[in-house]
Amino acid sequence: MPTTVLHQDLRQGVRQLCERYPVSYWRELDEREAYPEAFVQAMTKAGHLGALIPEEYGGGGLGVTEASIILEEVNRSGGNAGACHAQMYIMGTILRHGSAAQKLQYLPKIASGELRLQSFGVTEPDAGSDTLSISTMAIRKGDEYVVNGQKIWNSRTHYSDLMLLLVRTTPLSEVKRRTEGLSVLLVDLREAVGHGLTIQPIKTMMNHFTNHLFFDDMEVPAENLIGEEGKGFRYILDGMNAERILIAAESIGDGDWFVEKATNYAKERVVFGRPIGQNQGVQFPIARAHVNLRAADLMRYRAAELFDSGQPCGAEANMAKLLGSEASWEAANACVQTFGGFGFAREFDVERKFRETRLYQVAPISTNLILAFVGQNVLGMPRSY
Repeated sequence: MPTTVLHQDLRQGVRQLCERYPVSYWRELDEREAYPEAFVQAMTKAGHLGALIPEEYGGGGLGVTEASIILEEVNRSGGNAGACHAQMYIMGTILRHGSAAQKLQYLPKIASGELRLQSFGVTEPDAGSDTLSISTMAIRKGDEYVVNGQKIWNSRTHYSDLMLLLVRTTPLSEVKRRTEGLSVLLVDLREAVGHGLTIQPIKTMMNHFTNHLFFDDMEVPAENLIGEEGKGFRYILDGMNAERILIAAESIGDGDWFVEKATNYAKERVVFGRPIGQNQGVQFPIARAHVNLRAADLMRYRAAELFDSGQPCGAEANMAKLLGSEASWEAANACVQTFGGFGFAREFDVERKFRETRLYQVAPISTNLILAFVGQNVLGMPRSY
């Protein structure tokens, strides 16, 4: 895997920042189901959340490789980058497909932290992972779009100023191809909440600030359309690949945290007069998890390399996400088993991280859908859906 002075400096800088927010900080937030406001502000001030924004707009001008290193280190420290990772990649749709005026209006403020863009509205209750079947409609009326419909599993909406929203501007029944008729709107949440947008929180097994959104004649200025009307599905695809690479990196960070935690405990915990790590039944699952994490790490870097060089990377991004999420879950199970009963005690943080890392085999795309993608698009087998 590539190692440069920049990468070493990035890792060191993020580690030093995370030392100010130890596991006790995250544990207390988890118990209160609270948002890590102080941590997000610190990450923004340090420039980490603006890493992918070009320097001309006040960002770091870095690639997905570097962004993945930042998020990996957050999770490896015992924290949870899911609280703010979307700030990195959602803006890519504006950067790649927005107008010059939109870029100047929003990107510098997102880079500085004056504006937060951490919410992405795609999934709907009836469509699920079938994005092309979404039914939330935006009808153009003069200088505005009027939006009606629902979105679900929207994270961080309460803590964002802006939301990127995928809608239908042409009904599915009226398009020649299912990928047509979808558009992307940039919604100012400060104006929308209470004026056509209702947010209903969803309680989940981890502290992830998830919501169900309801749109009832919500008005969005037509100038907030990103790119061309009806071309929105193509606009969000690159962002999805970036997201999967970053999630892979977070999973690898989680996995390394579990392996280190389990390894140290296995060395120190003495039962029947010997360290439990001396037993192969304890030692081998931890070692195997480490091996699989290193393999996932290589795929993460390969996917990021392709993304940053502008080459197709859909297969590699999906495979990196699958391998990373499965390796971290394997490490999580090995860690809990090593700790035994103490693995379920909150004071050790294993159970919190266990819950957090389980998410990534389901979101932002499930393992089965990745396998279907590989089977159909890489191996050329018949479509299963």
